[in-house]
Amino acid sequence: MEGELADIQQAIAASPTPAAEFRQLSQSRQREVFFFLPQTIQQSLVEDMDREQLQQFVRRLDPDEVADILGLANENTRVDVLRRLDEDRQEKVEFLLGFSPESAAGLMHLDYVTVGIHRDLNAIAQRVQRYEAQTGRIPIIFVTEDEKLVGELPGQVLAMIDRESVDLHDHIHETPVVTYDTPDTAVVDVFRENPESSVAVLNDDGTILGVIPAEDLLRVIEEEAAETLYEFTGVQEEESILDGPLSKVQNRYKWLIINLGTAFLAAAAVGVFEDTIAAFTLLAVYMPVVAGMGGNAGTQSMAVTVRGIALEQISLSTGGRAVVNEIIAGGANGLITGVLVAVIASVFNQSPLLGLILGVSMVLNLVIAGFFGTTIPLVLDRIGKDPATSATIFITTATDVLGFFIFLGLAQAVL
Repeated sequence: MEGELADIQQAIAASPTPAAEFRQLSQSRQREVFFFLPQTIQQSLVEDMDREQLQQFVRRLDPDEVADILGLANENTRVDVLRRLDEDRQEKVEFLLGFSPESAAGLMHLDYVTVGIHRDLNAIAQRVQRYEAQTGRIPIIFVTEDEKLVGELPGQVLAMIDRESVDLHDHIHETPVVTYDTPDTAVVDVFRENPESSVAVLNDDGTILGVIPAEDLLRVIEEEAAETLYEFTGVQEEESILDGPLSKVQNRYKWLIINLGTAFLAAAAVGVFEDTIAAFTLLAVYMPVVAGMGGNAGTQSMAVTVRGIALEQISLSTGGRAVVNEIIAGGANGLITGVLVAVIASVFNQSPLLGLILGVSMVLNLVIAGFFGTTIPLVLDRIGKDPATSATIFITTATDVLGFFIFLGLAQAVL
């Protein structure tokens, strides 16, 4: 099944007329395929559909899904398709389209009912049954008092045999809340603190606007994780595995040019010691070892620091202790790996002096890696830049250039 879905997605992405490929799918299959496509492919598909096909596609979807799809269409198409919807759905979709897709309101559903705190369970059950009959969906039940949210009533409470003897107050669960303009990343933070709860979205006056189910927030978390991975590797967030080669080139070449510039900087550092390398060609064998270990250690420090910044555990003003800790850890790890490489170089190359130079270089470069791996993300965060996006290039440049200077400088002085 997964293989079939992947084949369909690739066929749509590769087709010059994606709407024609999409039209061949059943209604239920269209929904499944569309919401698993990358947003860039979704955009191309919606733009390729005529208004009749788009209207046929959205007419049986939930209002929040319709809003997501029409948000990708141009204004004229959006207005025309909205006009063809029934009045109730049209009002709901227009309401949802009025909010930013990257806010709490952009994530929320309208599948909820509100019931007064003084109503009995039989009346509440009838209210829920009417909603199910009208929409075909099971709503979240919010309990209110004077239009203010009190909490959520789990649906299973309505299944109790003797509803008359149940006290509603005993079964109300506290519900996490956010305002409609809360950024989606902040909503995720709220969900992480309440992983089993849906989140209620409130207006400025405290009344309920909608609900964000837990499963939708899990999807946002997955998107966040993917975005972080893209940033660490220099790939644009919107790039997809289904994109064509031209799109991939456009998304990546700038990052690669920057990396090329730093590579020339490292090469210039090596060029300073050209005569030393010519006299002791064995040094060239171990240069990648020194640079690679420094780069890896710096990336480890950066990953921990970026995580701390994301969790608001550290900033430039409070990061002094973390920098010292990483420097000490770098020195200790450098000592461990430095002893190993020194022994290997001494045994295989019959040169204890070369082993000593390698060991000292390893210690110093991992200290440098710990320092820059921590301070560069903190500085970038202070000046308003995303450390996950750009820290790696500066850290690897520092460890490469300084690592080569230390290793080759020691070799020039001692050998």
